[in-house]
Amino acid sequence: MLHLSPKTSALVLIDLQKGIVSRPMAPRSGAEVVQRASDLAKRFRSARAPVVLVNVAFAEDFADAVRVPVDSPMQVPPGGFPPDFSELADGLAMPGDIRVTKRQWGAFYGTDLDVQLRRRGIKTIVLGGIATNMGVESTARQAWERNYELIIAEDASASFSEEMHAFAVTKIFPRISRVAKAADIHLSAE
Repeated sequence: MLHLSPKTSALVLIDLQKGIVSRPMAPRSGAEVVQRASDLAKRFRSARAPVVLVNVAFAEDFADAVRVPVDSPMQVPPGGFPPDFSELADGLAMPGDIRVTKRQWGAFYGTDLDVQLRRRGIKTIVLGGIATNMGVESTARQAWERNYELIIAEDASASFSEEMHAFAVTKIFPRISRVAKAADIHLSAE
């Protein structure tokens, strides 16, 4: 059981948007991730701790997308992403939540996420979302480099395969964070 201060803790949820949560995920579905993330967000909002909802979006012509030679480039469907690709999953966002749009895997580079957190006195980030080993892991690494304490909500995260999820959870996250179940993350009354 982890007890966090609502004055110095924030929940950051990565890419829980229509164009991503509908894809096949493991070890749990996108809908399950959204449900656990929503439950966690309710606890944070009740304690008056910040909830940050991060989505990924690109210009219509993808001019703002990372473009470097890679062996396995991002697959863009013919005609581009659907119009609602970047919209958050239904029922996730609430008034007062902080919204951040990124244009790559990690949520810190090129956004105001660090400013939003630091000006609120945040020292601890609870992190979840999709994909565990992409957007969540990149954001976790960037947060660790900025000296934030991290807790990964393992069951509020998923990836495109069980192996991808498990590698991040068992090999990477323990070196830069604590890993917990969403139900074990609590905000102390202050």
